Amino acid sequence: MVTRKKIRYKRISFKITSNQKEIIRTYCKSRKTTPIKLFKKAVKFYMEKNQAMPKQDYHISKNQLKLFDLD
Repeated sequence: MVTRKKIRYKRISFKITSNQKEIIRTYCKSRKTTPIKLFKKAVKFYMEKNQAMPKQDYHISKNQLKLFDLD
């Protein structure tokens, strides 16, 4: 039997105002969900929407030193 790799979770914290907390609480109560599920769905939706965005190359000015370029 193959054992699956353990999923590692990371803790993220942020601050919201008491008014925002009350709005989230009433929204979750009316939708019969929890704030954690609400945040996870919102982050998942945002990440899926913006996943196809190309990675931007950083602009390097011509005056920039090339100390670590091996080319």
